[in-house]
Amino acid sequence: QGWSSLLLTIFLFSMLAMEPILHCLENNDGYLFTEHCKQGEAMLFPYSVMSTAAMLLYFLLLSDLSVFSTRVSAFALICTRVVSEVALFLFGLTFFVCAFACAVSALEQDDPDFAGIPTSALQLYKISLGMFSGTHYDMLMDYPALMTAIFVYVVTTVIFMLNLLIAQLNCSYQATYQDMVGFARLNRGKIVTETMPSVSKKRWERFSGALRLDERVEFGEGDIGLSGGIQVWEPASANITTVDMIRRFGGSTSPAAQFPEEDTGGDDEEDRFDRMEKLIEKAMKRMTSSSKGGKKGNAGGSSMGQSSSDQAGGESGSAHESGNE
Repeated sequence: QGWSSLLLTIFLFSMLAMEPILHCLENNDGYLFTEHCKQGEAMLFPYSVMSTAAMLLYFLLLSDLSVFSTRVSAFALICTRVVSEVALFLFGLTFFVCAFACAVSALEQDDPDFAGIPTSALQLYKISLGMFSGTHYDMLMDYPALMTAIFVYVVTTVIFMLNLLIAQLNCSYQATYQDMVGFARLNRGKIVTETMPSVSKKRWERFSGALRLDERVEFGEGDIGLSGGIQVWEPASANITTVDMIRRFGGSTSPAAQFPEEDTGGDDEEDRFDRMEKLIEKAMKRMTSSSKGGKKGNAGGSSMGQSSSDQAGGESGSAHESGNE
């Protein structure tokens, strides 16, 4: 974001220096704030280029507002993480374009679309982006060697490298998706930390006073807790808790008075009920596992009994036949 702000400042100063209205102040032909003069019209095109770049940088800086939504911030973070994969693809594509442009230029052919290295490189980029028209493909039929070279280029870039880019983006997205919410929150914290020095003391005191951190919050209705926190309501079914995690002791809350020692003997009713509950759960698990094992044993025993009876029947039949003989 720092580099974007610096570039935006440079572009704005350049736009001010190239402003056509300022160049037409002396030769305005009687029209105030006009840009249609000889000096102003000469600056129209470079001024429009600078304004285009400035608008893109404005919207790039506007992406900081995505921190207000964790979901949008996580998506923007994923986009920035996979940009490196796209840059690698463009680098590899440029390498193959230069290689095949030089190879095609060295080939003996008279196709005007591939006359020279710059023209061939431009046509190869069009082929990769799907901008090469069908009529130009028909012209390649007159040059079999050139057609073969273009076929190899299409297989290498459009089929192989493009599918490789899809696989890389998929892997990078899966690796980032697992931690994208955490990264989004870290990004929000980073922006908040960078913004804090620009906040005035009076505004910060008014904000911290509105939080009422000095008031004690409630753990539940009538259950007053500690100060320095912000109470957030949630549905009762969101986090079901059957055991009270807050240890309470009767007596004075003075720091000079020590807490009473906990009874670690485990003789209170709560501990006894917890032990009984755990014993019942273990017994139920044993009964369930034993019942499943018994069913499997009975099924195995019946099949074994049936096979043994079949085998005994077969043996008696063979013995009967031998006796008849």
